[in-house]
Amino acid sequence: MQLSDFRNEPFTDFSQPENQQAFEAALSKVREEYLGRTWPCWIGGQEGAGKKTFEGRDPGDQSRHIGTYQELGAAEANRAVEQAYEAFPEWSRTDVQYRVDLFMRAAQALRERKHEFSAMLCYEVGKSWAEADGDTAEAIDFLEYYAGQMLETAQPQMVTPVAGEHNRMTYIPIGVGAIIPPWNFPLAIMAGMTAAALIAGNTVVLKPAEQSPAVAAMWLELMHEVGLPKNVLNFVTGPGEVVGAAMVKHPRTRFISFTGSRQVGLWIHEQSAKVQKGQQWMKRLVAEMGGKDSMLIDAECDLDAAVDAVIAAAYGFQGQKCSACSRAIVHQDIYDAFKDKLVPKVAAIKAGHPAEYGSNFGPVIDPEALKKSNDYIKIGKKEGTMLVGGGDAPDGGHYVMPHVFDGIAPDAKLAQDEVFGPVLALIKVKDFEEGLQVANNTDYGLTGSVFTDNEEHKQEAMDRFHVGNFYINRKCTGALVGAHPFGGFNMSGTDSKAGGPDYMLQFLQAKTISEKIS
Repeated sequence: MQLSDFRNEPFTDFSQPENQQAFEAALSKVREEYLGRTWPCWIGGQEGAGKKTFEGRDPGDQSRHIGTYQELGAAEANRAVEQAYEAFPEWSRTDVQYRVDLFMRAAQALRERKHEFSAMLCYEVGKSWAEADGDTAEAIDFLEYYAGQMLETAQPQMVTPVAGEHNRMTYIPIGVGAIIPPWNFPLAIMAGMTAAALIAGNTVVLKPAEQSPAVAAMWLELMHEVGLPKNVLNFVTGPGEVVGAAMVKHPRTRFISFTGSRQVGLWIHEQSAKVQKGQQWMKRLVAEMGGKDSMLIDAECDLDAAVDAVIAAAYGFQGQKCSACSRAIVHQDIYDAFKDKLVPKVAAIKAGHPAEYGSNFGPVIDPEALKKSNDYIKIGKKEGTMLVGGGDAPDGGHYVMPHVFDGIAPDAKLAQDEVFGPVLALIKVKDFEEGLQVANNTDYGLTGSVFTDNEEHKQEAMDRFHVGNFYINRKCTGALVGAHPFGGFNMSGTDSKAGGPDYMLQFLQAKTISEKIS
């Protein structure tokens, strides 16, 4: 496969009865065969167990047991890095085509079982059918896209000819990677980060988020089934401040690939810059750390489309996306009309368990997320006027109903802090110029969108709206692999552009070879 052959995995049309039935069957299978399992860790190709375990529970129904996992410590994390280091020489010398074929088989196997993985996402992290399906489709895309990208990267690189010499440059793997993915895209981002490192010829220690180890363990089983050598992908579970910290600090760790909070990302950045005893390199860091994303609604636009896009971007997966719209910046001439259309639609959103067909708004991930959202709701009531909030929510889960706050100042906490929940701030601006200034007034720079029919304003926003992923007349979420390489500026991370044409280079190093010709 070459990149020119790549096509995004289609989303499932759940309006079709046969697709509904297939997904219901997958939900049933996951309940019967996967929920409640005790999952091992994997170190050096061997199953392992910790001295203690921890449990995962359904965020939408706390009575449902998702799984039991090994609570490892620093010693096990260090051992996993050492085992990955020992496995690196042999794996790094495998043929590129062999690695590519293996991950293409993995993509096909995931495609054949996509509803099972999506069903686990409904139970483990509270994704609706559509959100879960999108997560699984993106995972398939990452596997195929990076496989194709590696084939292209492995081709001879262009260098300047020199008389009397034969010169070439090639890309080679770099070593052991510490892979630390988030819980909000626990299949797609986890699989993408891990696959890119492995396809490049590196070995890996993968530590999934504490909230979502089950779907990662399912993916690990799938990788073993398609033939991935068990010693090249180590799987460790436990608290990030213990297990993840040990992985980051270990002198054998060559690179760290992290997606998560700004606070943790900056700590990793600091620690990775410290040279440990016995360390022979400067560690690379690929970090995606969040956003405070805005949609700028101009006076000249399709107002109905803008309202629908803001709702989709603000409340999809309960606002738990680094790309979610948490600020609607609206021109004063249409501000009241925008509110009049927005408020009743948000108020009509119903919460329900995401495993139920047609339930598109579910729980937040855990008690900490519940408290954080509620704390910011209290702040919003002080900083502005609550237009929408409260309402009936299911019992037994971590539910926060959608909220909208009016009259939020551009420098208010609700306009600056990443909430990571279903809380939207409305900000009124006098003109498009002020709107752009407000859009750029945060520490972040991940995604943003402008709704406008004014061609000059489109160009101005393209030039000055300072985000890594910028959209015009569409929502600011829903990046597709290959089409929308994803990564942000400023405190949003290292702008690594996941799903983009140069992503694989972060896991490779270039070697120049020159031979004198007699």
